[in-house]
Order: sequence, then structure tokens, then C-alpha cells
Amino acid sequence: MLTNCLKTCVVILTVVLALYVQPSFAQETTAQETASPESTVTKLLDVLKDDAARAELIQQLEALTIEPEASDALSEDVLSIGRRIALVTQNVVQSTAQNAAEFAESLTNADSAFSGLRGDELAVLWAALPNLLVVIVITVAVFLILRRIAVPWFRRLGERAKTATLWDRISMFIGSNMVDALIVIIAWAIGYAVTVLVIGEFGQINIRQSMYLNAFLVVELLKTAIRLVLSPNAPGFRPVPLSDYAARSLTKTTSIVASVLGYGQLLVVPIVNQSTSYAAGAGISALLAAIVLVYLIYVVVRRRKRVAKWLVSRVDTKPADHHIDADTDADAEQFAADDPAHRTETEPHGVLASLAKRWHWFALAYLSAMFIISMTQPVDRVVGVVIGSAKIVVALVIASLLSRWLAAVIMNGITLPTDINQRLPLLEQRLNGFALKAFRFLRWTIMAITMFFILDIIGLIDMRSWLESQVGYSLTSTLATVLGIVFVAFFLWLAVTSWIDYRLNPDFGDVPTARETTLLSLFRNAATVTVIVLTLMFCLSELGLNIGPLLASAGVLGLAIGFGAQKMVQDIITGIFIQLENSIDVGDIITVGGITGGVEKLSVRSVSLREVNGNFHTIPFSSVDMVSNFSRDYSYYVCDMGVAYRENIDDVKAAMTECLDLLVQDPKYGDLVRDQLEWMGVEAFADSAVVVRARIKTVPGRQFVVGRAYNEILKRVFDERGIEIPFPHQTLYLGEAKDGSTQTFKLRMEES
Repeated sequence: MLTNCLKTCVVILTVVLALYVQPSFAQETTAQETASPESTVTKLLDVLKDDAARAELIQQLEALTIEPEASDALSEDVLSIGRRIALVTQNVVQSTAQNAAEFAESLTNADSAFSGLRGDELAVLWAALPNLLVVIVITVAVFLILRRIAVPWFRRLGERAKTATLWDRISMFIGSNMVDALIVIIAWAIGYAVTVLVIGEFGQINIRQSMYLNAFLVVELLKTAIRLVLSPNAPGFRPVPLSDYAARSLTKTTSIVASVLGYGQLLVVPIVNQSTSYAAGAGISALLAAIVLVYLIYVVVRRRKRVAKWLVSRVDTKPADHHIDADTDADAEQFAADDPAHRTETEPHGVLASLAKRWHWFALAYLSAMFIISMTQPVDRVVGVVIGSAKIVVALVIASLLSRWLAAVIMNGITLPTDINQRLPLLEQRLNGFALKAFRFLRWTIMAITMFFILDIIGLIDMRSWLESQVGYSLTSTLATVLGIVFVAFFLWLAVTSWIDYRLNPDFGDVPTARETTLLSLFRNAATVTVIVLTLMFCLSELGLNIGPLLASAGVLGLAIGFGAQKMVQDIITGIFIQLENSIDVGDIITVGGITGGVEKLSVRSVSLREVNGNFHTIPFSSVDMVSNFSRDYSYYVCDMGVAYRENIDDVKAAMTECLDLLVQDPKYGDLVRDQLEWMGVEAFADSAVVVRARIKTVPGRQFVVGRAYNEILKRVFDERGIEIPFPHQTLYLGEAKDGSTQTFKLRMEES
């Protein structure tokens, strides 16, 4: 599988180079016939004397000056793809052969790296030691004492950081590392003060003492940076997923390398250069590099299995029954056992797991290459390679930390404080919906940037030149602008919708009215559509697309839709004016289109009613000619009461007033009545009753409830007072003769 992947990568790389790379090639030289200077001058004079020939020459020269770009483009287009591939492969082979020859030649001179050593360098260093011993003892003693005091505090702070909030952890992390760096600076300052004030002449310092103090400051600050990343004494501050054992072991290894190279290059080599020769200093520098590389090779070989197990556990997540080999070291389990991000033991599979198991081969190859470079190349070249390697390591560490943090955010999501969630209940959901996609995009972006950065450091590509080119600048600026537009549009939409959610939240601020609820809901939908359309237009414009024809097409399409959907347009326009006039709100009792019911749903196009019998109606606004609203400001229940002709109207009025008093005393209905009974008098003389009218002012929309309760009390009170409530009845008249006699009925009584 790995071989196939490599073959595919080689093919793709070759095609890309053939199509897009414009290398400079060595052109073939051909022998051309050359004329003598005398004949050339004679021919030129003949042309200048002839008017026609001179005019033709001028035209040819003008053509050459006007269209050079077209001719260049034509000559480039003449090259076929096959010829480009051939030229690229030819250049690659020639470059590879040249580099191999240079490498072989440098290997023959590898023994010259130590040619400057004469054997007396150790005596020179031993002679310089007494002058440095006091300064070394003072600075190291002060540093160790301060570290001994600070390490327990670092550990306690790390334990507190495990349960602290994010911002508290960040502040404690920064504070602890500032203290760690301050310890180095204090030890360095005390060493300088003692050297200047006590050792030697007052106010003066030896150059070697100054070199040591500067080397101490640089090396120990470098170790502080290493402890910042690995945090061997405070697991709560550790940004990388390592166990305590792994962090301490890696800190020890890197500190040894930093000490040997730092003190060697900043102190030992300058002393040898000053006392013997620069050739001896170069030999000491090569010797130190060789010692460090041999030590690192030993570390890689010794810890290859433990590191491989840890790498596989980070790559492979397939659970399996796996045991640790008996021939591994006793502390192999400890290397990953207390790793907070460590998963279950896994059975390696796949390309990444296979590469992880063989990581030491890549490390050994790199160290071998560094060994050869340090033995064959000048010091500045070696330093450049080391700095480039350090940049690659730092880039990988930063990319890994950022990717790990983004992965944790993607897995856990964004959690807002409880107070914000109560005020804006949908904000966290919206943030997570957008942030998860954005963080995934950022992870891929970080991986791509890291890959191109590493390729640029290695020298395979020139990112700076590409970024400074017109294509690179245009592409990066366009992508940055598009991303900025998307982010600004999202946060603008988020701000608008969050404000609407806060305004509609009845638990905070003023309780929104039904009209506000409807209008804000419509405004939220309109704002969403507007933001999406404008964002799409701006992004297309930044990408170089001409949106003029698109807008014209949208206008024509909108006109066609308007003609084809006139009824819908009428619905929407009528609905907008109804909302602006506040004629209908959700919860109102209205009559529209001959249907009376409660408003359950209100949109910009239609209103949905539910009748008292449960029937649900959706009525488009285009069919609404009149709206009767029973729920505005206040309502009246009008009572038309019929009583017998024999009843006293004053007694009826007193009884109806007493009924309202009894209704107000009921806690269920008392708050629904807003005023006293409004007596309006005799309304009509019906066939069998006198109709009297009164009305009761109620809370809007509650007149029907109040009316039913009032009628119930009215019937009871009328019965108690003997006030007759007439009902329809019929009188039979049999007629009468002139003599006064009447016709009789024959009735038959049956026993039941």
C-alpha cells in the first residue's frame, strides 16, 4: 500500500511540474555561420541607402518592439506537454547527479573536520577553568536553590490547574513560566554582580566570564522554553499529550543537547579560537556535534519501542487485545500509562500505524544526514540546517497543539455561561453549528500551512516568492477577504438573531406583545435571507465573477414570478399592511372571511384560525376584506334579557346589578370585569317579553367567559326573586257564538 501511494505521489508530482513549473533550462547551442564585420556593415549601408528597403526594415523593427509578449507566448505554447515533461525530468536527473557528485566529494573530505585539533585543546580549557570556576559555582548554586524552592510551588499550581477554569489555567500557566524565566535572570544577574563587584578588579569583568554568563542566560532560557512545552513538574500545565515519565525523559534529553551545544558553541569554541586557532575551534565544534548526534542515536535506539507504542496509540483507535512484549524495558508501560490522552492499547494497522512503528528509521536517517553534514559542511551551513530543523519541530509542535485544541473543541463543543444561556437560549446552539465547521476548516488549513512551511524550509518550494508574486498575492488576498466576509456576515446575523431572541424572552426585560412577537419573527426570517443573499453576492464579486448579469437575471426571474404569482404577492402585501396596522395578533379572537375563531398562527401571507368547535382554517390575506377583532384594548358582554310584561323594570335592574356583584366576588372571574354594570334600559317589546339591555366591560377577549358565568348567576337570582323569564307559549281560542255559547273539547284522561 505504501509503495502504491508513493508511486501515485511521484506521478502526480511529475505531471504538476510539467504543467505548472517554469524552470530555467540550459539550451543547446548550435554552430551558426557568422559573417565578417566588413560584409555586415556593407549590407547595412546598402539597406539604409535604399528607401524601400529602409522602410521595410523600420516596419520590421516596429513589429518587434510592439509584439514581444505575443511572440514569447507563442514560443511557449509551441512546447508540447511531452517536451515539458522531458525537460523537467532531464533537469531533475542532472540536478540529482550534480548533488550526488558534490556529496561524494564532500565525503572524501570528511576527515578534514578534525584536522585542526592538535591535542592541547583540553589543556587550554583546563587553564581557563580557574578563572570561571567561581562564577560557575555562584550562578549554578543560585539557580539550583531558586529552582528547589520553586518546583514544589510549580507542582501545587499544576494540581490546582487541573480543576481550574480555562482563563485561570492560562493565567497560572503564564505566571509559572514567567517565574521560571525570572529564576534564570536572577541567577544570571547575581553572577554578573558578583563578577563585577567581587571577583577581580572592581567594575571590570573578564571576557571569558562575560561569555560564560551570556551562554548561561541563553542556554537556561532555552531550557525554560523546553519546560514550557513539556512541563515535567506540573502535568496540569502540559499542553502536549505526554505522560509524566515521557515529559521528564524528553526534557532531560533535550536539556542535555541544549547544554552541550549551547555551552560548547558559546563558551568552549570561542575560548579555543582565542587561545589556539580557528581551525581548532572548528574541530571542537565538529566534535561537539558528533557527540550530540551519537547520544541522540543512542536515545533513539534505546527508546524506539516505547515511542512506537505511544505513536501507534495516537494514530490507531481500533481496540484490540494487546500485551506488552516481555523484552521491553520495565518502564515501557509507564511511558504511556498515565497519558491523559492515551487510549486503549491498539493493534497497528494502516499506513500511519506502520510508519509509526518504524519511526526510528526516519530519525536515524535524519541524524545520519546531520552527522555527515556536520562533518563535511562549514559551520554556518550546519547552523542553518539545525535552525531549519528547529523551525520544522516548532511548526509541528504548534500545529499539533492547535489541531489538538481544535479537535477537543469539536468533540466537546462551545459551552457558554448559564446566565448567557438563560438570556439567549439559542446562542450556544448557533455558535456550535458554525464553529464546528469553521474549526474543521481551520484544522485542514493548519495542516496545509504546516506542510507548505516544511517544504519551504527544506527547499522544495519557495513560498515567499510565490506569496510575493501576483498570483500568490491575489489568491491569498481573495481567500482572506472571502473568509472575512463570511465571518462578518455570520456574526452580524448572530447579533441580530440573538437580539431578537433576547427581546422575545419573557424572563428578561419587558414581556413582548403578540404583535412584537409576530413582527420580530418576520424580521428574523427577512434578516436571514438578506444576509445570505448579500454574503453570496460579495463573495462571488471577490472571486472575480461579474454579478451584473446575475442581478439582471434575478430581476427578470423576479418579474416573471411576480406575474405568475400575483395572488401570492397580493397575500404578502396585504399581510404586511395588516401587521403594520396591528390589526391581528396571535391569540386574538377575530372574524375574517365569515369565520370566527382564535388566531393560532400568523405569517406574512395568511392567518390560521381555530373555531370553538375545533375546526382549523387557513385564510390567505388576499381573501380578507374586513377584520373584526374581539380582543383589542377591552371588550363588552351585551346582555339582552327578556322578562314578563307584568314585572317591574326597577326590580329587574336591581336583580341584574346584584348578579354582577356576585360575579365580581368570584375570584375566578373577578379580575376579568373592569367596571360596574352599565344599564342601557328597555331595548324592545317582544311578543311575550320586555327586552332590557345591559353590558359588562371586561378584559379583551374574555367577554364570552364572563357572559356565560353571568347568565348562570342571572338565572339563579331571577328564580329566587320570582322574576319570570318568559318562554314561547300558545293560546287556543275556540270562538264564541252570538248567544255566548262556545264549542267544547272532548278530553280523554288516561291513567299512566
